[in-house]
Amino acid sequence: MLKEKLKKYTLILASGSPRRQQFFKDLDLEFEIRLKDIEEIYPPELKAVEITDFLALLKANAFEGELKENEILVTSDTIVWHQNKALGKPKDAKEAFKMIKSMSGTTHEVITSVCFKTSSSSTLLNDITKVTFNNLSDEAILYYIENYKPYDKAGAYGIQEWFGFMAVAKVEGSYTNVMGLPTSKVYNYLSILE
Repeated sequence: MLKEKLKKYTLILASGSPRRQQFFKDLDLEFEIRLKDIEEIYPPELKAVEITDFLALLKANAFEGELKENEILVTSDTIVWHQNKALGKPKDAKEAFKMIKSMSGTTHEVITSVCFKTSSSSTLLNDITKVTFNNLSDEAILYYIENYKPYDKAGAYGIQEWFGFMAVAKVEGSYTNVMGLPTSKVYNYLSILE
């Protein structure tokens, strides 16, 4: 449906995330992947959604001057926001354990920002999902880290894996947003393009 509407555009996904690439396929979109190595550093005073907005825009701006008139570049960034700080991807098992342990029995926010960039404009949208964890045993956390190695995931967990099925008590908002892309918002935005 949308694929037909977007025929005059070339959709470019600037993400190495297998989950985001799969979402684009599952939305039945034709797209190509273009990647740039970007250091994801943001000013320390930024909080919550300001961080993901900044990083999604930073990734998009790396393509400044390279986009043709009919190209739409899509970049995004996801963080877990908990106890007034951003949890990105853990460096190692120790950091992953600490992150998950801090979220045990509490509610955190998963924030994703998406930037749509053309040769003449940039549009940002974002989404926030609240996720509540059960009380987790150290044993369960260690089992997950050892067997699933969640080092490529913000907040050190994947909701779509064993951990999500076992640990998540409640999700308020978009489920796909927790996996890294608020698919319905992305689809709706692309649907209104002229």
